[in-house]
Amino acid sequence: MEKMSHAFEKMKMLVGMEGEDYHQQPAIEDGNSFSFMDDFNSHCTLTTKQRFYGFAICFVAGLTCTLLSILVFFHPIKFGITFTFGNLLSLGSTAFLIGPKRQVSMMFDPVRIYATAIYLASMIIALFCAFYVHNKLLTLLAIILEFGALIWYTLSYIPFARSMVSKIMLSCFDTEF
Repeated sequence: MEKMSHAFEKMKMLVGMEGEDYHQQPAIEDGNSFSFMDDFNSHCTLTTKQRFYGFAICFVAGLTCTLLSILVFFHPIKFGITFTFGNLLSLGSTAFLIGPKRQVSMMFDPVRIYATAIYLASMIIALFCAFYVHNKLLTLLAIILEFGALIWYTLSYIPFARSMVSKIMLSCFDTEF
């Protein structure tokens, strides 16, 4: 039983959750003022079990929406809505594990700020094209952009993955015939 609790503590440290007292002490920034995210985090006190349940529910719901979007692939507007909603749920699921403050700080880290901005913008564009423009071609183009941005955003979390993919792509297009 002690090994299980030790392993559980190691897993909590890996995903960024220190201990239960971590959530009870709000961080103070600039003397006595609280930043928005610190205030938000201090009100989001979930137990570790609740965090894992929240992660699992959001991730499974997001994955389900993304997979169900394949059924409506030939209807680009419906596909755009379900695919983007699935991506949003999957992206939000990680906030349960590491907390919303750390999620946002990791997303807007200088290493991945451009990937995050393009990914979020492509989701907004896809939803805009699906809900307001109702143009199948524009929605399909926005989904292609969103899928590419999702891959690039995901690669930003793997060390050296983006530089490796960039070199491979350059070598593929730089060959002489």
